[in-house]
Amino acid sequence: MRYGFVVPFADERQFADLAVLGEECGWDGVFTWEAVFGVDAWVTLGAAAMATDRIRLGTLLTPVSRIRPWDLASRVASVDRVSRGRVVLSAGLGAVHEGWTAFEADEGRAVRAQKVDECLEVYAGLLAGQPFSFDGRHYRARPTDFNLPPPPVQRPHPPVWVVGAFVPGRARQPSLERAARWEGLLPSIVRPVPSAAEAPADVGDGSAPYDLESFAEVVGRVRALRQEQGRRWDGYDVVVEGDSTGEFVRLEGRPADWEAAGATWWVESWWTVPPAEEGLAEVRRRVAAGPPA
Repeated sequence: MRYGFVVPFADERQFADLAVLGEECGWDGVFTWEAVFGVDAWVTLGAAAMATDRIRLGTLLTPVSRIRPWDLASRVASVDRVSRGRVVLSAGLGAVHEGWTAFEADEGRAVRAQKVDECLEVYAGLLAGQPFSFDGRHYRARPTDFNLPPPPVQRPHPPVWVVGAFVPGRARQPSLERAARWEGLLPSIVRPVPSAAEAPADVGDGSAPYDLESFAEVVGRVRALRQEQGRRWDGYDVVVEGDSTGEFVRLEGRPADWEAAGATWWVESWWTVPPAEEGLAEVRRRVAAGPPA
């Protein structure tokens, strides 16, 4: 089990300082989140990469459906080179909220799911190298040799962790199938509510807290899907978001119990910390305390 933490809010320098502190205090990863308008996630991670040597750096998460795939590939690969191969991209459809719809209309879950699949395919294709071509519903690319960047350090591309929304009782789980195709799983246990009866199977409404039994079931489903796809399980990451203070997510058991259920990463998610100077001081205190192991 490896241990990381999400910084809920910080400017670029503050985040880099927290990454340095996390590295000094034994954390394995530090994560930011990607806004439609706000502090740029990849500039922030690049600043942290220049100030650290060991800790892994990533997003938790990136709303891939609203980013052009060549832009995403450029940003992730740039930080991967700066960090000498320590970047992780966490990908999802994105939660639609006022900070999104103030600038862009919601195209609906089905379109967002299509864009995630196409964007990640182009991301991986571009970073694997030329010649590469793609002709999808939303994106197109043709081979080019114009001013090509150096390849990323992590080959064929920096790893991608994907949200897998598990709806108990549903036979087919497209979201889990998507997660199985990449390098890691961010499980989301979803309980449909009556008003969501006609929602697409990709994701439901009414998120429920994790429990060990359903978490282990999700892991088992994705492991079986990878086997069907002819992909290895060894080296695949499974991430559990927790909060050892019990403020944001109350999880049963200890991190070791989640490791036994299949988790390879425990990521502290301190989303309830207030966005003010005293809140940032509390984040520093928690990082300085070290991982919950």
